[in-house]
Amino acid sequence: MRYNAASGPGKEIALRQMETQPFERPLRDSLPTASLTTLRLRAGLRAALRRFFERHGYLEVETPILSHDVVVDAHLEPFVTRWDAAGGGLAAAGAVAGGRELFLQTSPEFGMKRLLAAGATAIYQVTRGFRNGERGRLHNPEFTLIEWYRTGDTHHDQMDFAEELVASFFAEAERLTAYEHQPEAPTRDVDSLARPFSRITYDDAFAQFAGSRVLDPCASDLAALAARHGIAAPPGLAPDDRDGWLNLLLAELVEPRLGVERPTFLYDYPASQGALARLRPDDPRVAERFELYIQGVEICNGYHELLDADELRRRMGEQAELRRREGRRALPMENRLLEAMESGLPACSGVALGFDRLLMAAVGAGSLDEVTAFPIDRA
Repeated sequence: MRYNAASGPGKEIALRQMETQPFERPLRDSLPTASLTTLRLRAGLRAALRRFFERHGYLEVETPILSHDVVVDAHLEPFVTRWDAAGGGLAAAGAVAGGRELFLQTSPEFGMKRLLAAGATAIYQVTRGFRNGERGRLHNPEFTLIEWYRTGDTHHDQMDFAEELVASFFAEAERLTAYEHQPEAPTRDVDSLARPFSRITYDDAFAQFAGSRVLDPCASDLAALAARHGIAAPPGLAPDDRDGWLNLLLAELVEPRLGVERPTFLYDYPASQGALARLRPDDPRVAERFELYIQGVEICNGYHELLDADELRRRMGEQAELRRREGRRALPMENRLLEAMESGLPACSGVALGFDRLLMAAVGAGSLDEVTAFPIDRA
C-alpha cells in the first residue's frame, strides 16, 4: 500500500494547478520554514502516535530506506543512486563501472510485507519517503510517512482503526497546544472532526458530485463528462487514458468536496486503480482500497492487500508498459516481495498516512512548509 498511490497525469496536473498559490516563507534560507513552536508540537504528536500504536499491540519496525527493490508505478519516480560495492561507498548513478543501482524508497511497503511473510502480525513504522519530481503546497520530495499492517484485518477494519488514530491525533494536538499555551493553536473548526467519519464509495461519490457513475464508462464517455463540466484536457492526457480521465475528474470535481463537514473515507476504487489491493470477490470491477480526506486533502491510503504474486507481476507489467510509453526509465520487475509472497503472505490490510499532511490539518496550516523545518528549497 502506497501513500498517494492514486496519482496519474490528470490528477497530478490538477494538483500542480491547485498548488501554485503563494505562501509565506522566512526571508533567510538558513532559517526553518516552520516555527519552533510548531516543531515542538510536531515532536510531541510523533511521540503520541508511537504510544497509540503500542497501546494497540503494534510492533515498531525499521526496514531499508535504501534498497535494491522498488515499487513499479507509472507515476511515482524514485530517487536512484549507485552502490560501489568494492569501495564501500555511494556514488552518483553511472559514475562507477560495475556498481549496482539502489533506490530511495517511495514507501516501506515491500520490506514490511516481507516481515509479515516471516510471521509478524501487527507492525508499524515512522519513516521517510522519497518521491522525485514532487513539490508544491502538499508535496515535498522527502516526507514523513506512517505505515502500518495487521494480519487478519479487512480494509473496513483499518478504516475503523484509522478513524480512531486520527481522532486521537487531533485530541492530542488540542491538549498539547492548550497545555503549553501556544499562540499557534489550531485554527480549524473543531466540529469538522465529528465522528463517525463519513464513508462513501468511489462510484457513489462520482454520482453525487459529478452527476455520473464511472465504474463502467469508457475513456471517451469520461472525456465527455469532463467537457460537460467545463474541464479541459490538460497537455499529456491521452484521449484513451481512462484512468487519467478518472484522476482528472476526481481532482477537479470530487476531492475538493470530500471531508469538508467531517473527515471522509472514499473506498472501493476502480479495479484499474487497485495498485496492490485485492479485488472485491463479489464485484471484480472494484478494488478493496480506501483513502481518507480532510478538507479536500488526501491524508492516507489503505488496502486489503493483494496476496497473489502472479497477479502482482501482471500489474507491475502493466505499470512498466505505461512507463515505457511515457518515456520514463525502466525499473526492475523482480523483487524480494514477490519471493516472500510466493512463500506465503498472510491475509492482511495496511495503511500509509502522510504525517506532514495530518499535522497540517491539525494546526490549520496552508502548506507543508509551515509544519516542516527544511523543505527541499532549504535542504
